[in-house]
Amino acid sequence: MDNTDPCFAQQVLRLHQLQVGARWLFVCFLWLTLAPVCLWNLREEIVLWRQYFTWVAVRYGLYYHPLSTLGLSFCIGMSLAVLIWQSRNILFGIPEHEKQRLEKQVFQIRQQGSSHPLWKWVCS
Repeated sequence: MDNTDPCFAQQVLRLHQLQVGARWLFVCFLWLTLAPVCLWNLREEIVLWRQYFTWVAVRYGLYYHPLSTLGLSFCIGMSLAVLIWQSRNILFGIPEHEKQRLEKQVFQIRQQGSSHPLWKWVCS
Protein backbone atom coordinates (compact mmCIF):
# COMPACT_ATOMS: atom_id res chain seq x y z
CA MET A 1 0.00 0.00 0.00
CA ASP A 2 1.03 3.56 -0.61
CA ASN A 3 1.69 4.75 2.95
CA THR A 4 4.25 7.35 1.79
CA ASP A 5 1.60 9.55 0.19
CA PRO A 6 0.93 12.54 2.49
CA CYS A 7 -2.78 12.53 1.60
CA PHE A 8 -3.18 8.83 2.37
CA ALA A 9 -3.46 9.22 6.17
CA GLN A 10 -5.96 12.04 5.72
CA GLN A 11 -8.03 9.86 3.38
CA VAL A 12 -7.98 6.99 5.89
CA LEU A 13 -9.18 9.42 8.57
CA ARG A 14 -11.96 10.68 6.28
CA LEU A 15 -13.09 7.11 5.61
CA HIS A 16 -13.13 6.42 9.35
CA GLN A 17 -15.19 9.57 9.95
CA LEU A 18 -17.62 8.46 7.24
CA GLN A 19 -18.01 5.11 8.98
CA VAL A 20 -18.64 6.82 12.33
CA GLY A 21 -21.27 9.03 10.72
CA ALA A 22 -22.89 6.08 8.94
CA ARG A 23 -23.14 4.11 12.18
CA TRP A 24 -24.76 7.02 14.02
CA LEU A 25 -27.07 7.61 11.06
CA PHE A 26 -28.18 3.97 11.27
CA VAL A 27 -28.81 4.34 15.03
CA CYS A 28 -30.86 7.50 14.42
CA PHE A 29 -32.80 5.68 11.71
CA LEU A 30 -33.62 2.89 14.18
CA TRP A 31 -34.77 5.34 16.86
CA LEU A 32 -36.92 7.25 14.35
CA THR A 33 -38.54 4.22 12.72
CA LEU A 34 -38.43 1.12 14.92
CA ALA A 35 -38.66 2.64 18.40
CA PRO A 36 -41.91 4.60 17.81
CA VAL A 37 -43.62 1.46 16.48
CA CYS A 38 -42.49 -0.52 19.53
CA LEU A 39 -43.55 2.23 21.92
CA TRP A 40 -46.91 2.55 20.19
CA ASN A 41 -47.44 -1.17 20.73
CA LEU A 42 -46.66 -0.64 24.44
CA ARG A 43 -48.95 2.41 24.82
CA GLU A 44 -51.48 0.67 27.07
CA GLU A 45 -48.70 -0.63 29.31
CA ILE A 46 -47.09 2.81 29.47
CA VAL A 47 -50.38 4.31 30.70
CA LEU A 48 -50.41 1.73 33.50
CA TRP A 49 -46.73 2.38 34.29
CA ARG A 50 -47.46 6.08 34.65
CA GLN A 51 -50.29 5.39 37.10
CA TYR A 52 -48.77 2.56 39.14
CA PHE A 53 -45.07 2.25 38.41
CA THR A 54 -43.40 -0.89 39.69
CA TRP A 55 -40.57 -2.87 38.18
CA VAL A 56 -42.83 -5.92 38.16
CA ALA A 57 -45.31 -4.04 35.95
CA VAL A 58 -42.50 -3.11 33.57
CA ARG A 59 -41.24 -6.70 33.51
CA TYR A 60 -44.66 -8.17 32.74
CA GLY A 61 -45.44 -5.45 30.22
CA LEU A 62 -42.26 -6.22 28.31
CA TYR A 63 -42.72 -9.97 28.75
CA TYR A 64 -46.16 -9.96 27.13
CA HIS A 65 -45.00 -7.77 24.22
CA PRO A 66 -41.95 -9.70 22.96
CA LEU A 67 -41.66 -7.99 19.55
CA SER A 68 -41.73 -4.53 21.11
CA THR A 69 -39.20 -5.65 23.70
CA LEU A 70 -36.96 -7.06 20.99
CA GLY A 71 -37.23 -3.88 18.91
CA LEU A 72 -36.44 -1.55 21.82
CA SER A 73 -33.62 -3.85 22.94
CA PHE A 74 -32.17 -3.71 19.44
CA CYS A 75 -32.31 0.10 19.41
CA ILE A 76 -30.65 0.33 22.82
CA GLY A 77 -28.09 -2.35 21.94
CA MET A 78 -27.06 -0.68 18.69
CA SER A 79 -26.78 2.70 20.42
CA LEU A 80 -24.55 1.24 23.13
CA ALA A 81 -22.46 -0.71 20.63
CA VAL A 82 -21.72 2.39 18.53
CA LEU A 83 -21.09 4.48 21.63
CA ILE A 84 -18.62 1.96 23.07
CA TRP A 85 -16.93 1.45 19.68
CA GLN A 86 -16.47 5.19 19.17
CA SER A 87 -15.35 5.74 22.78
CA ARG A 88 -12.74 2.99 22.43
CA ASN A 89 -11.41 4.62 19.26
CA ILE A 90 -11.25 8.04 20.94
CA LEU A 91 -9.65 6.84 24.16
CA PHE A 92 -7.28 4.14 22.90
CA GLY A 93 -6.96 4.93 19.20
CA ILE A 94 -8.05 2.84 16.26
CA PRO A 95 -6.80 -0.77 16.59
CA GLU A 96 -4.07 -1.84 14.17
CA HIS A 97 -6.21 -4.41 12.34
CA GLU A 98 -8.91 -1.78 11.80
CA LYS A 99 -6.32 0.72 10.49
CA GLN A 100 -5.09 -1.90 8.05
CA ARG A 101 -8.65 -2.59 6.89
CA LEU A 102 -9.27 1.15 6.41
CA GLU A 103 -5.99 1.52 4.50
CA LYS A 104 -6.92 -1.41 2.27
CA GLN A 105 -10.33 0.16 1.62
CA VAL A 106 -8.81 3.54 0.74
CA PHE A 107 -6.37 1.80 -1.58
CA GLN A 108 -9.28 0.05 -3.33
CA ILE A 109 -11.22 3.33 -3.59
CA ARG A 110 -8.19 5.04 -5.14
CA GLN A 111 -7.64 2.13 -7.49
CA GLN A 112 -11.24 2.16 -8.73
CA GLY A 113 -11.19 5.91 -9.16
CA SER A 114 -14.13 8.26 -9.51
CA SER A 115 -16.55 5.43 -10.30
CA HIS A 116 -16.41 4.31 -6.65
CA PRO A 117 -19.38 5.62 -4.60
CA LEU A 118 -17.11 6.92 -1.81
CA TRP A 119 -14.57 8.57 -4.11
CA LYS A 120 -15.78 12.15 -3.74
CA TRP A 121 -15.99 11.91 0.09
CA VAL A 122 -12.68 10.15 0.64
CA CYS A 123 -10.30 11.15 -2.14
CA SER A 124 -11.35 14.61 -3.30
